Amino acid sequence: MDGKNRNDIKAGQTVDIVLKNDQHSGKLTRGIVKDILTNSRTHPHGIKVRLKDGQVGRVKQIIQ
Repeated sequence: MDGKNRNDIKAGQTVDIVLKNDQHSGKLTRGIVKDILTNSRTHPHGIKVRLKDGQVGRVKQIIQ
């Protein structure tokens, strides 16, 4: 699943995000969701989340 729908993402899930500094390279960072930062139901570039380690980025893939 991609990370464009807020309802698909829950705290505690493992996700791949793209950090702001990695947007041009597309490098993904894997982590566990701590907080969902995007308020709208959807976002075309991915829902913004904070990982448990404090990194913030947009969800590109939800790991099942």
